[in-house]
Amino acid sequence: MKKEKFSVTGMTCSACSAAVERAVGQVDGVSSVNVNLLTNSMVVEYDESLLEPSGIISAVSDAGYAAALGSGSEAQAEARTVSHIDEEISAMKQRVIVSLAFMAALMYVAMGPMLGLPLPSFLLGLENAATMALLQFLLTLPVLYVNRQYFQVGFKTLWRKSPNMDSLIAIGSGAAVVYGVFALFRITYGLGHDQLDLVARYSHDLYFESATMILALITLGKFLEARSKGRTSDAIARLMDLAPKTATVLRNNQEVEIPVAELVEGDIIVIRPGQSIPVDGVIVEGSSAIDESAITGESIPVAKAVGDEVISATINKAGSFRFRATRIGDDTTLAQIIRLVEEAGASKAPIAKLADRISGIFVPVVIAIALAAFGIWLLLGHPFEFALTTAVAVLVISCPCALGLATPVAIMVGTGQGALHGILIKSAEALETAHSVDTVVLDKTGTVTEGKPQVTDVLPGPGLTAEELLQIGASLEKPSEHPLAEAIVARAAQDGLKLTEAAEFLAVPGKGIQARLGQQAYLAGNLAFMREHQIKLGEFEAHADDLAEQGKTPMYFADTQQVLGVIAVADLVKPTSKKAIAELKHLGVDVVMLTGDNRRTAEAIRRELEIGTVIAEVLPEEKEQEIRSLQEQGKTVAMVGDGINDAPALARADVGIAIGAGTDVALESADIVLVKNDLRDVATAIKLSKATLRNIKQNLFWAFFYNSLGIPLAAGLFFPLLGWRLSPMYAAAAMSLSSIFVVSNALRLRRFTPNR
Repeated sequence: MKKEKFSVTGMTCSACSAAVERAVGQVDGVSSVNVNLLTNSMVVEYDESLLEPSGIISAVSDAGYAAALGSGSEAQAEARTVSHIDEEISAMKQRVIVSLAFMAALMYVAMGPMLGLPLPSFLLGLENAATMALLQFLLTLPVLYVNRQYFQVGFKTLWRKSPNMDSLIAIGSGAAVVYGVFALFRITYGLGHDQLDLVARYSHDLYFESATMILALITLGKFLEARSKGRTSDAIARLMDLAPKTATVLRNNQEVEIPVAELVEGDIIVIRPGQSIPVDGVIVEGSSAIDESAITGESIPVAKAVGDEVISATINKAGSFRFRATRIGDDTTLAQIIRLVEEAGASKAPIAKLADRISGIFVPVVIAIALAAFGIWLLLGHPFEFALTTAVAVLVISCPCALGLATPVAIMVGTGQGALHGILIKSAEALETAHSVDTVVLDKTGTVTEGKPQVTDVLPGPGLTAEELLQIGASLEKPSEHPLAEAIVARAAQDGLKLTEAAEFLAVPGKGIQARLGQQAYLAGNLAFMREHQIKLGEFEAHADDLAEQGKTPMYFADTQQVLGVIAVADLVKPTSKKAIAELKHLGVDVVMLTGDNRRTAEAIRRELEIGTVIAEVLPEEKEQEIRSLQEQGKTVAMVGDGINDAPALARADVGIAIGAGTDVALESADIVLVKNDLRDVATAIKLSKATLRNIKQNLFWAFFYNSLGIPLAAGLFFPLLGWRLSPMYAAAAMSLSSIFVVSNALRLRRFTPNR
C-alpha cells in the first residue's frame, strides 16, 4: 500500500470534502482517503499495483473539483500549504473589495429614492424605470464575475447529484438575478405598451441588490474564514521559521555557505555563536551551550561537547563547534514535529465525520425545502416574487459553511496549541479520545523516574569518611559494566575523586565483585555475597533493609574482615512526577504504575507518589496484556512510556503517550508525544482535549441548530400568524455571522494555557 498527498481545489464546505471522499473512496484499490477542508489537501492510501495517481485525480475531477499530486519534502509541502493560504487570503481580499464597492453603489442607487438620497434625474420617475433597472443590472455584473466560482462549482456539483454549499449560493443568488432580468424585460414591455402599473410593480421587484448582497456578504464571511485559516496555521509557520535556510559546511577544507536543502548526511557543519542549528547531528569538534527551549522546553541552555547530539532549530548560545550531520531533510527532529502537527490537522476525529455525514444529507434536504416553500406559497395564492424570495432566503440561510468549519478549525487550533506547549498530537482521533481517558498507566523507568541510576546514600563505617568509602567503591567498580557500578563511578567523577586502579578484578554474576586495590583485597556486592564470604555485617544489615524499603538498592563494601560501609543507588523519581500524578487525580483519572521492577521498589515509589495501583514484576510482553485487561473492565486507557518494551502497550492503549526522550519505536507507536519529557504534560494533553471537544460541540450546536432554526423563519412559517419573513439579504448576513462566530469561537483555544 502507498500513501500519497494531493492538493484539492474548489472545496468550500464539508459537503464538498464529503463528496471528494466519497468519489475517491469508491475507486478500486483505494483503502482510505482523508480530505482536509482547511488546508485543501487529501491523503490517500491505495494499492499501487491496481491504481495510479492519475486515477485518483480523475475521480476528484469527476466529482466536480480539481486535484494535483503533492511533490517534494514534507517541509516543502508545509511551505506550500502556508503559501496557498496566503494566496487564498489575497485573492479573497480582492473579491471582497470589488463585491463591497459595487454592492455599496448598487444599494445607493436601489435604496436612494426610498431614503431621499440625491440621485440624477435620469434615474427618477417611472419613465426612467428601465434606465434604473439596467444600471442596477450593470452594477451587479462585476460582483457576479468576481464570485463566478460559486456558480461554476455549485451548478457542476448539482449536475453530478452531489450538491454543496456553492449549489445553494448559486441557486439562491442566480434565481434573484434571473428574476431581476425578467423584471427588466417586463419594465421595458410596460413602457413600450404604456402600462405604467406594470412598470411600477416590477420596478420594486428587481432583487439585483439581494443577489449582490448575498454574494458580497458570503464572500466577506469567507474572507474572514480564510484569515482565520492563516491564523490556525501559525503554529506550523512558526515551527518552520525556527530552522535556518542556509548552513556553513566544510567542502575540500573550505567553509562554504549552501542552502540547507543541499546538505547531505555526513557533512561537517560549522556553527558559531548565535546561529541556529540546521539539521540533527553529533559534535565532532568544540563545545558550547545550546538553547533547546524551542524543541524540548528546557529553559536553561544545555552544555554540549564532542560526542553529544545536537537538534535542528536549536540555538547556539556560546562557543563555536563543528558537527557531523546525521539526520537531514524530512528526518530531522523539526521536520518530524512539523509532519506530526500537519498530520493531526489533516486527520479526522469521529465527531468530524459525523458533521460530514450531516452536511452531506443537509444540502439536498434544504434544496427540497426551498422548492417546497416556493410551490406551497404559489399554491396559497401569493405572488411569484414572494414565493421566489422565500425560496432564496431558505437556500441562503441554510448554507452549511459553519458546519464544515466547526470541527477542523478547532482541531487545527487545538493541535497547534499542543505543539506550542511541547505536546505533539499525531491524529485528531487521539485528540478527541484523550478527553474521555479515565485511567492513565505509567511505565516506571524513564517515565516516572529519571531512567538512570544515581547514588542516593553513602553510609561509611567507623574510621572512614563518605568520600573515602566512595573512592574505594568507585575504584572497585570502575572495571564493571553493571549500571549500578556506572552510577557509583559517575558520582565519584562528579565529586572530583581520584581513583585507584583495581587488580585481580573478578565479577560474580548476580552477587558482586572482588578485586585488589594495592595490597588490600576488597569485596562489593549484595547481602548473599557478604554472607557467602562470612563478612560481619553489624548494624549495616538494618540500614540496608531501611534503604531497600525506600526503593533503593544497597551495595555492601568490605575488606576481608568487615563491612566498610553501604552505598545505595536508585533510579530517582523525576521532580515533576508527584505534581503530575496529583493533577491527574484532580481530573478524576485513576493512575496505575506498570513496571518490570521488583515489588519492593515499586511499592516504595507508590507510597512516595501516592499512586493508587502498582503492577510490578511485569515482563515486557505482559504489559500489553495488562492494558487489554483494563480495557475489558470498561476503562478508557492512556499508556505513558518511553522504551522499546512499551511499544506494544502504547499501540494497544486507547491513547498511547510517549515521553519525548524515548526510543524511536516508542515514538512511532504513540498517538501523542511529550517533547519536554515532563509528566505534567499528560494532564495538559487531557485538559487540551477536553477544551477542544467542548469547543467543537459549541461550534456544532451553533452551526447546525442556528441554521436549522433559521429555516422555518426563512420559509415563512411564522408569516401567517406574526407576519415574520426573512429577506435574502438578511439571510446572507445571518449565514455569514454563523461562520464568523464558529471561527472566532475556535480561535479562543489559542488562549489555552496549562495551569501550573
